[in-house]
Amino acid sequence: MSEEGETLLASKVDKHHSHGSTGDTTVMASRAERLTSFSIDDFALPTGLEEEWRFTPVKKLARLFALTSPETGTSEQLSWETSVPEGVVIDSVDADGARELVSAAPADRAAAAALVNSQGAVTVTIPANLELTEPVKITLRGAGGAPAFGHVVFTIGENAKAVIVVDHQGSAEYSELLSINAGAGSEVTFVSTQRWANDAVHAGQHDVLVGKDANFKHVAVTLGGALVRLNVNARYADIGGEVELFGLYYADAGQHLEHRTFVDHNVANAKSNVLYKGALQGAGAHTVWVGDVLIQKQALGTDSYEKNQNLILTDGARADSVPNLEIETGLIEGAGHASSTGRFDDEHLFYLQARGIPEDVARRLVVRGYLHEILQKMQVPALEEELAEALEEELNASEAL
Repeated sequence: MSEEGETLLASKVDKHHSHGSTGDTTVMASRAERLTSFSIDDFALPTGLEEEWRFTPVKKLARLFALTSPETGTSEQLSWETSVPEGVVIDSVDADGARELVSAAPADRAAAAALVNSQGAVTVTIPANLELTEPVKITLRGAGGAPAFGHVVFTIGENAKAVIVVDHQGSAEYSELLSINAGAGSEVTFVSTQRWANDAVHAGQHDVLVGKDANFKHVAVTLGGALVRLNVNARYADIGGEVELFGLYYADAGQHLEHRTFVDHNVANAKSNVLYKGALQGAGAHTVWVGDVLIQKQALGTDSYEKNQNLILTDGARADSVPNLEIETGLIEGAGHASSTGRFDDEHLFYLQARGIPEDVARRLVVRGYLHEILQKMQVPALEEELAEALEEELNASEAL
């Protein structure tokens, strides 16, 4: 396969020593060979030359790569507001306990710094068979100052049903590690909203382990922040699981919004679907989506698809989109990927204008309809309405619409 991203070919390298400590730009042969470690020392400081960091303005993340003293840079830099339905338990564990609960080890230096600097984790437990009628909501609000680090572990018991919302607001430099364990037969919708102030910097790693016959949906909505880099990684604990990863992002002038997804089909008879949609406008607006799907040789019967779409509203904006698909067995139901980046569809605009709708209103309707598909995936009416209003504010403020 010769298309970019279809398969990554390189000379044989030691996967544990190929992360760019000397500016090495080697692309590893497999997504499975990406370095993961609980030790921050195993990750060199990124230079921006590494494949993993080549799209990212790493200098802006410098303070999130560092070890901190116990007195600075902890999660205390953020205020926590929680809304927890009856039956859900919020607690905390020390560093050793947090390490035992994680669903995957950190996959880059920012995530490793989040794990180490947090000195423990907040735990959110939803007991087995509990069906929540109201969402679990955690709002993290920053007030600037020293960099902040956080680690949260979500455990959803067997056959439980839940919606979990983590909402990021305010001004902060924040690195987080979210570990999610979805038990067998559970149905989970996990929503992460990034509605930061214009100066915020946010690096996040969200890891989910999907149990037997569980259905897990992750929805990322990113509207704010100077720089946001979010990694969402999913793998399976047993057969029959289904993963859906959805994302919506809207970048204004000067914003860098980066989303990376990785679905590791490591067991048989599992499904995954990835859809990220973005719009961007203004000088220096930059979005990045990198999607990885790995279908291992034992993952017979896999059904997988990933897609990214970008709508560029003005000159001076840039969208990078890299879908990667790696297949180690041909005994699957299906696998595919797609990516598109373009401007307004003139036919859509003509259709609306021909019915008496002014051009500026027509443009807004097209963008609204294009992005609202992702909001509807949440199936949480109150939250959909709230985020639709936030998106409407973005559209109203856009000079391109």
